[in-house]
Amino acid sequence: MAKILTHPAAAAALLAALAVSAPATASAAPANALSAETSCYGGAVTVSYGDAVEFGPYTTTSRCADINLRMVGGDAEFVWACVKFTRVGECNYWTKVGRSWKTIATDVKDGSKFTVPLGVDLEGSSARVQIAF
Repeated sequence: MAKILTHPAAAAALLAALAVSAPATASAAPANALSAETSCYGGAVTVSYGDAVEFGPYTTTSRCADINLRMVGGDAEFVWACVKFTRVGECNYWTKVGRSWKTIATDVKDGSKFTVPLGVDLEGSSARVQIAF
């Protein structure tokens, strides 16, 4: 049967000894190195081309200053993407996007409603993408 330490000084001494002898299991990453990536890309939504060809509607947040997209799967080599803001109703411009994050709209005001139409490189190709906003 285990003994329970009831004396405060003994319990404090035991906790202090454990803290000194316990090895560190992880190191913290520099806050400035990952904070922007975590806050923006950490909220990304994942969608599949084929389920739809236009995704949304979404509403921009303070997480990202831009709207970003990348491919994360499928057999397409790249996708064409644009941002269609609800207040305008037309695509801003088409951007070719591969497997790295690419900005598809810059300096977007928080609270802007939008959709993301996509196209694939070859008819019949599939693509899974992430949208960060």
